[in-house]
Amino acid sequence: MEVLIVFVVLLLLVVLGLSKTVKIVPQARAGIVERFGKYRTTLSAGLNIVVPFVDKVRYTIDLREQVVSFPPQPVITEDNLVVSIDTVIYFQVTDAVSATYEIANYIQAVEQLTMTTLRNIVGGMDLEQTLTSREDINAGLRTVLDEATGKWGIRVNRVEIKGIDPPPSIKDAMEKQMRADRDKRAVVLTAEGGRQSAILTAEGNKQSAILNAQGEREAAILRAEAERQSAILRAQGEGQAIQTVFQAIHDGQPDQSLLAYQYLQMLPKIAEGGANKVWVVPSEITKALEGLGSAIGGSEGIPQSSGGPRTRVSLDAPVEATETDPAVKAAEADVQAAIAAARADASPSSRRADARSLGTGATPTAGTAPEAATAPSVDVPPNTPPTGEEPPAS
Repeated sequence: MEVLIVFVVLLLLVVLGLSKTVKIVPQARAGIVERFGKYRTTLSAGLNIVVPFVDKVRYTIDLREQVVSFPPQPVITEDNLVVSIDTVIYFQVTDAVSATYEIANYIQAVEQLTMTTLRNIVGGMDLEQTLTSREDINAGLRTVLDEATGKWGIRVNRVEIKGIDPPPSIKDAMEKQMRADRDKRAVVLTAEGGRQSAILTAEGNKQSAILNAQGEREAAILRAEAERQSAILRAQGEGQAIQTVFQAIHDGQPDQSLLAYQYLQMLPKIAEGGANKVWVVPSEITKALEGLGSAIGGSEGIPQSSGGPRTRVSLDAPVEATETDPAVKAAEADVQAAIAAARADASPSSRRADARSLGTGATPTAGTAPEAATAPSVDVPPNTPPTGEEPPAS
């Protein structure tokens, strides 16, 4: 029984000694070992053996990067405005011994150092610079903190400012200013847009007017060119027609009977004309036709160039009708028939008007065609005095 008790006691002592001898340190941690209150060594991550009841692990330091967010701190700017600044610090313990024995509480020390450094930096800036110079503030804080915490075994990796809150009155004024600036920019942009729109519209109207004017000019030029070509072609056609008629008349060897027949065929059309007065005197047709034959048969009225053989005749010379020329006899018969038809078609009113016109000296009135005024009347004999009365029917 006593042996069993001794065995149990020895087993307990072995277990207790092992627990005091073997120390396990987690990853990214460092153990500070003290022997009789004095720093002995630093335990790394893993299994470590120490002297039991002599060495003691006093502190376990976290070697990972730590993030500390400090509460907002009031800071006075250069223009005596109080702003609230909220900061975040990223730091890491690089020397566990210095972090343990050089500073009592390195987290609190970093917080206080950050606040004092922030007040120094922001105190040299006005509100506008403070709001727009966050990168400068971050760089200044990181430089000062890294230099101050180096002896503590701490490295400051980054300092960030989460927010800068000005006083409520300043915030309202800033909001009004920003609203006014936005309104001003909106008005400026609207005016600029209107100006650009007006310029573009005017430019478009100018281009449209220019194109319309060019189109109208080209159209007018084309119309004028077309009219010119049409007039030229019309004149050429009329000239060729006249030349062809004169050539045909000359080649056909016309005589007085043929000309008289052609003239009598035109009498109905002359009577239908728009002239006020038309006088046709059959007794003088021979003389008129003799003059017309002279004009046509003259050397000036007949074309000088011809495509075929032709014989020049004189229309002024009388044409002797012989019994062996049946064409002449037929033409004379046609002339007599045409004269009779013209006399039958003449209306009584035309004969009265012609008689009155002859009574006044055959002077044409206003609007009377000159060629119509020179012709004597058909129904009034040449020797009949102009009485203005209707002659008796023949």
